[in-house]
Amino acid sequence: MEKLLISGGIPLKGEVKISGAKNSVLPILAASLLCEEDLIIGNVPHLQDVTTTISLLTEMGANLSIDEKMKVSVNAASVKKFYAPYEMVKTMRASILVLGPLLAHFGEAKVSLPGGCAIGSRPVNLHIDGLKAMGANIKVEDGYIFAKAKKLKGAKITLPIATVTGTENLMMAAVLANGRTVIKNAAKEPEIIDLANCLRLMGAQIKGDGTSSITVDGVKELRGCNYDVLPDRIETATFLVAAAITKGKLTLTHTRPDTLKIIIEKLKKAGADISIKNDIINIEVNKQLNSVNITTNPYPDFPTDMQAQFIALNSISKGKSKVVESVFENRFMHVQELVRMGANIDINGNVATIDGVKSLTGAPVMATDLRASASLILAGLVAKGETVVDRIYHIDRGYECIEEKLTKLGANIKRLPQ
Repeated sequence: MEKLLISGGIPLKGEVKISGAKNSVLPILAASLLCEEDLIIGNVPHLQDVTTTISLLTEMGANLSIDEKMKVSVNAASVKKFYAPYEMVKTMRASILVLGPLLAHFGEAKVSLPGGCAIGSRPVNLHIDGLKAMGANIKVEDGYIFAKAKKLKGAKITLPIATVTGTENLMMAAVLANGRTVIKNAAKEPEIIDLANCLRLMGAQIKGDGTSSITVDGVKELRGCNYDVLPDRIETATFLVAAAITKGKLTLTHTRPDTLKIIIEKLKKAGADISIKNDIINIEVNKQLNSVNITTNPYPDFPTDMQAQFIALNSISKGKSKVVESVFENRFMHVQELVRMGANIDINGNVATIDGVKSLTGAPVMATDLRASASLILAGLVAKGETVVDRIYHIDRGYECIEEKLTKLGANIKRLPQ
């Protein structure tokens, strides 16, 4: 199993280009199943989850091509298998996103219950209940979702919780349904707006994305289009924290600052010097920062996907802080690894109390999920001595060429072979 070896203590300096958003490109790739023309997707990040999704679409029979700039062209006209096997989707929660498009366009789907990070319960029953309300006949047997529908019908659906993939799946199913679908308590994430923008270019009739109520008027068919996905706000935020934790100076290009308001606000409150011009963010830190309290909640509040990185930052910042995890019940697994490096953190239920220390010490640590991997890399960048991060296959699911990007910024980091 590959590992990352990090020698810490070097302030990061330089410029980094932010990649396309993982959480946008995966549903947009799934949306290719809704039409029989070419969907050409630009700004695609080179990630393991993207590779898995491309392999899944190819296995179904779609024709795909990728150019040297990672622009992906998908044509689903030749899809004959409406099946997402466990072997292909066991590492990736987003595999569930093919369910709605397959059902809407082809009238049937067999999709494995998904895998992914073990960070807590993310029930697929919300997807299933919504599709049933649209007239689908669905059963779950032997770890698979079996779904059929001659033609989906518009429905009023109220989600019990604001689920991102649930909102996306139902929105994609609704674009080809008969009549109007209204999704209440919809998630508001920028990636949902990105998917809706792409679907509108394909001919879909969607209103209200980015609010808690999305209205979709079904159309007979969709067409192909050319669409660039938005920049990854979590990668952007992670590099901002990397600059902050190492007392560095970075310029981040190809960003979307408007999707990062609460992250920028928290870093400024901690004492970071941040300036923004168009799609460029500059950050400079030359002193120990003050710790900040955070509570994770759905967008536009603080993202759960940045909780681990801010715990790493708070662990070497001045003062005490509290981090409340309100989204997932099992997302503090990185804490025991940070404690091995000298962090002073106590866990009580869904609350982490952090007492900042002056320095961390390098140690062998193990990543338990995607964002935990990022937090351990950040801690390694600032720790005294060497840190070895094991099980880094998680990081490749969500960060494009992370060690190469960090090396260009001056970090001493290298990948160790299996």
